[in-house]
Amino acid sequence: MKKSAISLIVIIIIFSGCCNSNKYLDNQTVEVKSIPIPFVYNQIEVEGELGSFTTKFETLELEQGLEIITLTLVSENPAVPPKFNLKWNFPSSDIYQFWNSNINTDKVTYYRNNIHSRTSSQVPLISFINVNDQNRFSFAISDALNKINTNTWLREEDSRFYCNVELFSEPHPEITEYKLEIRIDRRNIPFYQSISESTDWWASMENYKPAPIPDDARMPMYSTWYSFHQNLVVEEVIRECRLGKKIGLEAVIVDDGWQTMDNKRGYAFSGDWEPDRIGDMKAFVDSIHAVGMKFLLWYSLPFIGENAKIYPDFKGKYLHHWESQGTWVLDPRYPEVREHIINTYEIALTEWNLDGFKLDFLGWFYADNKTDMTAQGGRDFASVNEATDKLMTDIMSRLRKLKPDIMIEFRQPYIGPLMRKYGNMFRAADCPNMEVVNRVRTTDLRLASGNTAVHSDMFVWHKDDPVESAALQILNILFSVPQLSVKLDSISDDHFQMAKYWMNYWKENREVLLDGQFIPKNPGALYPVLRSFIETKEIIAVYSNEVLTISNVELTEIDIINAKGSTSIIVDFEVDFGSCNIQVLDCMGSIKNEFSKNLKNGIQKIIVPPSGMVRIVKG
Repeated sequence: MKKSAISLIVIIIIFSGCCNSNKYLDNQTVEVKSIPIPFVYNQIEVEGELGSFTTKFETLELEQGLEIITLTLVSENPAVPPKFNLKWNFPSSDIYQFWNSNINTDKVTYYRNNIHSRTSSQVPLISFINVNDQNRFSFAISDALNKINTNTWLREEDSRFYCNVELFSEPHPEITEYKLEIRIDRRNIPFYQSISESTDWWASMENYKPAPIPDDARMPMYSTWYSFHQNLVVEEVIRECRLGKKIGLEAVIVDDGWQTMDNKRGYAFSGDWEPDRIGDMKAFVDSIHAVGMKFLLWYSLPFIGENAKIYPDFKGKYLHHWESQGTWVLDPRYPEVREHIINTYEIALTEWNLDGFKLDFLGWFYADNKTDMTAQGGRDFASVNEATDKLMTDIMSRLRKLKPDIMIEFRQPYIGPLMRKYGNMFRAADCPNMEVVNRVRTTDLRLASGNTAVHSDMFVWHKDDPVESAALQILNILFSVPQLSVKLDSISDDHFQMAKYWMNYWKENREVLLDGQFIPKNPGALYPVLRSFIETKEIIAVYSNEVLTISNVELTEIDIINAKGSTSIIVDFEVDFGSCNIQVLDCMGSIKNEFSKNLKNGIQKIIVPPSGMVRIVKG
């Protein structure tokens, strides 16, 4: 025998011996214990000239690794608070990814990490996470009213994260005292639990109580934006709603365009809010109600356009001019401005019998260097943020008196702890035909919105898409409330039946999808697996070739959705799951395979069509 052949036999024997060893074959869980990141509150430094103000820090440890640090800023006499920074740093130890509420999908490039929050936008929180999705260092800021610039960066020389919280970068009226709490969480818990507990922390604050969520806000909806844009035609919208009702949609959001014959995408004609393009709005609403659907109407909340008839009525009571869009921004510090805005919605609600509103562009209420920060000249607030809070709180309160189950929607980035008080629906920012982006944005919203109804951006697809590809637009947003903006009268029968199947599946499983224990995996990889369970049922959506683990012995039913192009679903049963009935369905709900199998502890491979599903039922 030749030497090379002998060597080959030896190699095969050695490799076989290794492969037969449990050391290499068994699915063993190796626990990697991370050292908690060290931090003490007196590491926080104040940078900036404080003028007449003095600072005091206090700390309260809620449990090991979780503390609240309180900053008190005091001046003997009223003074404009100075811009200053709170700074600290910590080692980049066992950190793999991060989370914030920005709409960017990148959650691994943590060289610089910024979030700018205020009344009307974003969540003042940053979370650092390890490779196992465990929290390493998260911090949340109590003040969601005033503008706060939060940023972190990684310093190359020492591999430490440097944190900076900038306060009072925006013009602010005089004060004598200001309090701020920083919630620092270094516990070894799932990152989504840490974020959820911060969300509950804000919701428990006196002025941050979220609005009630009507059941209708948690039902699939049709939106006219991508399908019609500003070119609304009443008869066509009614026809679309009749078709939408057949596939399971329960409301329509009539977006921009109803209030003007202008279709140039600007806002020069906003502010009069007369249904120029619609004609008889009440008859339109009645027609939609006759279909069995609710009716929500879009408004650009702060705008009075240059060409609006009421523009002269508010001269001297505007904050800014948005020249490129031909519109002015009202100043909510004037009581008559707030009353005008609220009356606009009250009249529309009662005269047209609306069910809700989509209120847009709230982020344009802000102060700049030209803003007079005094409660003078007819203004009853000095602070724009406080006036905005008053306006939005009163809108919800007064509309609920007229209609207790009123629905109010905002879209990213108009989200955050205070925004949950002003509205009960948060929608992902615009990402038409971008199913992965829609998945990331709806998941991010789910993490920091508590029980507020999280809606997808309106999903669309091309009429020539294979039905499996079109289905991905729905499967990627399955753990949020679906919004559709496809011209239903122009899609194929396959597309229609597919949408009908998944809308009805979603409605049948809404409690599990929205109210279950939601577990998003690996934000740095764009959440390749999402899962949610209640009691004995779990729904898992897999978006890439991942090995799924099943370890919950209480489960009796599992739906695994194959939201990817390949057909293999690999499941590692970490417990003996027993005798099961298994049903494989395609993306239109047709049964492709059905069999029984004893699912023992170990790896199982199931072939599932792309955009299809496997249902596993015990017994």
